[in-house]
Amino acid sequence: MSTNGRPREFKDEAVIDAAMEVFWEKGYEASSTQELCERTGLGKGSLYNAFGSKHELFEQVLRRYSQIGLDRSIEILGRPIPVKERLRALFMWAIDMDFADPNHRGCLAVNVSMERAGRDPMVERTFGEYLQTLEEHIIAAIEDGIQSGEISHKHSAFQLAQLFLSSYYGLRVLNSATLNRDRALQIVESTLDVMF
Repeated sequence: MSTNGRPREFKDEAVIDAAMEVFWEKGYEASSTQELCERTGLGKGSLYNAFGSKHELFEQVLRRYSQIGLDRSIEILGRPIPVKERLRALFMWAIDMDFADPNHRGCLAVNVSMERAGRDPMVERTFGEYLQTLEEHIIAAIEDGIQSGEISHKHSAFQLAQLFLSSYYGLRVLNSATLNRDRALQIVESTLDVMF
């Protein structure tokens, strides 16, 4: 409690993670304030005092989800192994996440982008920032491969990164839509064969 009797701010990871589960299961529009309160354990007043609005809580959730994914992706892309294996590992991390989820929710960032596309500048900005940073790390990994001679391709690192990202996010959509792990693995190998 603060000195004026109002509850402390609840901008902590546990609350954001609980809200993340609601938005991930239901999407933004279908997530009610009541369910957010129930899942986070906060009253409506505390939730709004801490986050301002459902949309501001949603922004915190999307930023946390993006940061978790970005941290993991950067770790994978920075491993001291051949570039092809780094990129395969990034694909496999996504596949393992998608197929390990019993609810087959897919990637929250992809789901939110499709749900809110063209209607929510915050979503476009947040996902755009995430994608730009991820792209920079993929380009850096591919440039490592070009310099080492692992990649002897006529295309630039930027072009190959675009190909990778298109396959990666297409794969995330297909994984939740078709639940076909064999197809996902074929896409991974086809993409890597083209790149290398």
